[in-house]
Amino acid sequence: MPTELAPGTSTIIEETTEHQLDEPGDHDRFAHYVPKAEMTKAMVTGVPCTALCGKKWVPSRSPEKYPVCPDCKKIYNARAEMGF
Repeated sequence: MPTELAPGTSTIIEETTEHQLDEPGDHDRFAHYVPKAEMTKAMVTGVPCTALCGKKWVPSRSPEKYPVCPDCKKIYNARAEMGF
């Protein structure tokens, strides 16, 4: 069901990655860390969210089925050690 937008507005969805992938499609093989509010907004509005590793996408799959992105995990752990 399409979402109604206010007059003069539009939504552009573009999937990009800002980090080097080992093989095409590698970013789709992982679950990524994203702030919960940003992920919820992305799922509701269709506006891409950004993972800790820099991957931008609109979440659509269950993350429990995939291993955690190693880059996201490193960044998350480093932030946790610093108290963030």
